[in-house]
Amino acid sequence: MKIISPRNHGYLDFLTVVIFLLAPTLLGLSEIPAMLAYGLAAVHLAVTLVSGFPFSAIKLIPFTLQGWIERIVGPVLVAIPFILGFSDESLARNFYIAVGIIIIVVGLLTDYRGENRSYFAGKEE
Repeated sequence: MKIISPRNHGYLDFLTVVIFLLAPTLLGLSEIPAMLAYGLAAVHLAVTLVSGFPFSAIKLIPFTLQGWIERIVGPVLVAIPFILGFSDESLARNFYIAVGIIIIVVGLLTDYRGENRSYFAGKEE
């Protein structure tokens, strides 16, 4: 059941950016998890601003493509503390696992086809 509209997904995207920006300070993340959080905030903001949904600045990529990006990012975030070797830092590990799970759940509940617009190739999707 797709209960999250593209507009509401946009609100959640901007909230995600803020969470990634605040996490290093609020959680006292060490260097690697902190730099990753700042990088993810920048990338998430960039993708949000160019996706074909109501809050984008430039509708460059279809919102459905953003959905596929998030389908990859969610599981990667769950695994990243183990891949990058900070799984022994409980706050950092739990933060990335929680955010990854939230991104997976939001992805499953989002209607990526609703209000889906893109100026890529000069037409609406």
